[in-house]
Amino acid sequence: MKIAVYSSLQDEACQQTVRYLLESAHSMGIAVTCYEKICTWLKSQSLSSFSEHTDLGKDTDVFFSVGGDGTLLRSLELIRDTEIPVIGVNTGRLGFLATLQADDIQIALQEFVDRQYRIEKRTLLEVEIEDASANLTAFPLALNEVGVSRKNTTSMITVHTKINGEPLNSYWADGFIVSTPTGSTGYSLSNGGPIIDPDSKSLVLTPIAPHNLNARPLVISDDDVVELRVSSREDAHLLSLDSRIHTIATGQEIRIQKAAFPLHLARLNDDSYYKTLRNKLHWGKDRRN
Repeated sequence: MKIAVYSSLQDEACQQTVRYLLESAHSMGIAVTCYEKICTWLKSQSLSSFSEHTDLGKDTDVFFSVGGDGTLLRSLELIRDTEIPVIGVNTGRLGFLATLQADDIQIALQEFVDRQYRIEKRTLLEVEIEDASANLTAFPLALNEVGVSRKNTTSMITVHTKINGEPLNSYWADGFIVSTPTGSTGYSLSNGGPIIDPDSKSLVLTPIAPHNLNARPLVISDDDVVELRVSSREDAHLLSLDSRIHTIATGQEIRIQKAAFPLHLARLNDDSYYKTLRNKLHWGKDRRN
């Protein structure tokens, strides 16, 4: 068995967890390849390393992302369409995607060796844009959401939306979010969007602080194509794909649709989406229960 280990090593807890993961894998005879930043930090020349998605071999069984949800989102750029299952080890705060705790690493490794795990296929969004200077062609994908928002102004922007070529609405707002079910517990949720089951084959359209009093989040099919066009007092606005932010010219057509391939998210057999919701949102913890 071979695993890949990725981390930004942002704090001591994260660094200790990476060391523990590598030591545990070594003691179990599991082959390891590490992100080049980890090898540099360890001052190791013996460890196999990767720096680009092309460096990950097809013999990689599981990709470990050590950090928080943001780290796992960034790992998407390395995994891409390889179909390598990814599991997040949470050393951050909330952790809707990174659900594995450091104390359970050895148990998880053994379950992977024994092939006792499940794969959840998570929808990705792909973005096309008229403005080639935005440089999205290298990696135009998002796991959580694609969003547009204002830049260099306190004034609202107007987001003109279409679904499958048909006009939907023009939202006066601070911005607009197109979210996958995976991202429904992220930015969309904080703006009043619904929580969507990952298997629901849906997308959520959520305006950010809309001035239209009748503007509400809308759930659509993930087979639909969403087109956005922003008008503003400024010449540019922001386009975000998960945590990656681009500045693009106002008036450009932004086309958002389901990508041709999903992300393969690994889950241990005692883990589930609803268990994550209960634990992270403290459901059932009301004193009246």
